[in-house]
Amino acid sequence: MLASQVVSVNGSKFAFYKLSLIWPNSVCKITTCKAPIPTYFTIHGLWPTFGNDIPVPPYDPASNKCNPNPTSPDDIVGKLAPIKDKLDKKWPNLWVRKTNVDFWKIQWQHHGMCSDYPRDPLDYFKDTLNLAQSNRFDPFKALGVQPSDQTPHQLNTLLENVHKNFGAYPQITCSMPQKGILLLKEIRFCLKRTKKTPPSVVQNCPTRVGDRCTNPRTDYVWLRATPSIFGLIM
Repeated sequence: MLASQVVSVNGSKFAFYKLSLIWPNSVCKITTCKAPIPTYFTIHGLWPTFGNDIPVPPYDPASNKCNPNPTSPDDIVGKLAPIKDKLDKKWPNLWVRKTNVDFWKIQWQHHGMCSDYPRDPLDYFKDTLNLAQSNRFDPFKALGVQPSDQTPHQLNTLLENVHKNFGAYPQITCSMPQKGILLLKEIRFCLKRTKKTPPSVVQNCPTRVGDRCTNPRTDYVWLRATPSIFGLIM
């Protein structure tokens, strides 16, 4: 699908996508998760984003009809059947009280319906899977570090490692389970919106840190190897 075929949002066209990947050990320190905790980065989503780094708001037929007649969230489940096993593994819902399907529906409504895939949920999820599973977007390779319980890393060092290894600056977000302890929660890779899908041209993320991380030079973050569990439902 050509990006030019997609209706703009309030007269503005989004500029790039964020591929957001979660480190479960960090997320499950601040919220209740389901067992078992994945030991690899999982997908949070592929998010259309404006040039000023503001995310495109969720589809709404009254206030944000960004695309004409997109596939509704309730209609995506059957369409995702060919890749469901892969989604269950790489794009799981980590939190209690929601299923994987619930999580996919939320991501579709909040991001997919206003993307360049408004009527093609299978392609949207499949392309996101392919990006996240490719060696090019391997967070460990990009960050230049492996999980460890021994020492934290200067945030600026991680950002520079990604710039060197990946070719562009990412956005890194953090959680703070207790005062003075920062955990690397997500790494987000930014890809330019082009005329064809899937997106493949990387770019610097406009904002390099987020959530509880604020200063790349003074913040030191942990990428824990063992589960940091606040609450775990067996």
